[in-house]
Amino acid sequence: MSAPDLHILFVAVFASVLLLSRCDIDRPQHDVALFIFGDSLYDAGTNNYINTTASYRANFPPYGETFFRYPTGRFTNGRLMADFIAEYAKLPPIPSYLQQKNGEFVGGANFASGGAGALPETHQGYVVDLGTQLKQFEKLVKDLKRKLGDEKAKRMVSEGVYMVSIGSNDYIYPVVNNPALFQSISMEDYVGMVVGNISTVLEGIYKVGARKFGFLAVPPVGCLPALRLVTGNGSCLRPAIKLTKLHHVAFPATLAKLESQLQGFKYSLFDVYTSWIERIQYPSKYGFKEGKSACCGSGPYGGNNSCGGMRGVKEYSLCPNPKEYVFFDSYHPTERVHQQFAQLMWSGRLRTTKPYNLEALFKHGNI
Repeated sequence: MSAPDLHILFVAVFASVLLLSRCDIDRPQHDVALFIFGDSLYDAGTNNYINTTASYRANFPPYGETFFRYPTGRFTNGRLMADFIAEYAKLPPIPSYLQQKNGEFVGGANFASGGAGALPETHQGYVVDLGTQLKQFEKLVKDLKRKLGDEKAKRMVSEGVYMVSIGSNDYIYPVVNNPALFQSISMEDYVGMVVGNISTVLEGIYKVGARKFGFLAVPPVGCLPALRLVTGNGSCLRPAIKLTKLHHVAFPATLAKLESQLQGFKYSLFDVYTSWIERIQYPSKYGFKEGKSACCGSGPYGGNNSCGGMRGVKEYSLCPNPKEYVFFDSYHPTERVHQQFAQLMWSGRLRTTKPYNLEALFKHGNI
């Protein structure tokens, strides 16, 4: 073979390798959409677009100021776990479904609503509950089929990853607002109702075509600054702790059952409870100075939900550096915590994230 022929062959092989590597790099961006369901840990602005009150919104300063420089509706000082996951998957930030206009579709959709629960009664009338989020998703998929055609839309839905954070509000709401509820129903039965509703919605999402799911376990809601305030002595609220512990037994069992019953159902479950408790108890180990009190709020532990002065109490204090705090306001973590959790969700090992991490779900069409 002559020198010119060898040169042409080399260029052709090099171009092929470059093209293959480029396809591999671009694959998550072009092929794997991200759909997000849940509550305020994932709400990217849904509640800005519904008829609700300031208690269920974060569209005022100082929310968003660390990263975006303005409030976006996210219940923290910057980005959320879902924002970081989108970045790791080479996707653009995923907008709220209600924010999308004229049928635009950019990499996925976010249906999460601050205050939402698995039970429709949780903050009913003020939020988009999980069942309604499923209906919005069903409508979106119908719109995608009209716009892209059945085959392309089906492929997008089946290869997509579905992040879900739900349950916290179902446990916070009754222990704070209606503790007498547990005189008429056992905590075990109540948790069974919550997990049962989550399971029903997951089956509905699966029926539309979803196969790959990423879940948060329920956070340690009894130890939120707002619930420490309820106890009066700064300790974690015991009924909320008991509910979350019961959830941590029931929910993984339900996921295992769904995996055995639904062909192709794969999931990642991140133990956010343990990871969060560790940061509350040993903040310095994870780069924080304060683990129990909120950066923004008022009263003991910053437990009054007054951050921003728009929820009935105008006075509040704001720490100079949210990066030093685990909690941004009386219910929600700082952006830095969101980022640390997102890293564990994306590439965490079996101790925190199992049976798969999100990186595995994004990279492989069929695990």
